Amino acid sequence: MTSSLSRAVSPQPAPPRSRIFAQGRFELTTLLANGEQLLVSLVLPLGALVGLVLTSSPSLGDGRRIDVAVPGVLALCVISAAFTAQAIATGFDRRYAVLRLLGTTPLGRDGLLWGKALATVGIELIQWAVVGAAGLALGWRPVPVGLLYAVPFLLAGTWAFVSLALLLAGTVRAEGVLALANLLWVVFLVLGGVIVPRTQLPDAVAGPAALLPSATLGDGLRAALAGGTFAVLPLMVLLGWGAIATAAAARTFRWSD
Repeated sequence: MTSSLSRAVSPQPAPPRSRIFAQGRFELTTLLANGEQLLVSLVLPLGALVGLVLTSSPSLGDGRRIDVAVPGVLALCVISAAFTAQAIATGFDRRYAVLRLLGTTPLGRDGLLWGKALATVGIELIQWAVVGAAGLALGWRPVPVGLLYAVPFLLAGTWAFVSLALLLAGTVRAEGVLALANLLWVVFLVLGGVIVPRTQLPDAVAGPAALLPSATLGDGLRAALAGGTFAVLPLMVLLGWGAIATAAAARTFRWSD
């Protein structure tokens, strides 16, 4: 009888969907509570937007300055949340054996990764709401159909940059991840065709930048939100980055130092 009673009250793990959503909420709360990540994810993009609107340098090319600036800043938001924040958080989780321990729980490794993906999308939705509201207050007027066209770029960009974040965080020590993630954020910002369209970069940079996930994300969002067109080639490049980085991360990712 004791044995049957023990089996009756034995705790059972929650369904996989519940575990993933719980982990996603935890990851989201952790990211929002981290002052450094909040700075990179929200404060710096908002500062970039205000700076671009209130000044005339750097040149953003043709069109209303605000209509070109906002899509670029939205692309920067994706990079900040999906790449920089996730690379640093995952790198230190690996260093302190959090990943290894969670991987042995009912959540499992797949559930952990899905939870991180949900948290990233949650951060991005907050970013886009805040930056979009600020842009509208400053005079941004997106093409309505472009809002629909922007969704595939949000999803593809998130996939590509989360995969790159896991590739970096799973192969480099935490201190190196911290340095490289921040350095690459600056490179993407200055030379990656995110804020400043590729057409406004020096010729020696503009050509190679066309193959970067940062430039294709920026180009696709500007085409959608400022021009009301769906840029197929940039989306294909983003999807290619996502597929390649995912395969590389799957082969090289280490769950503990």
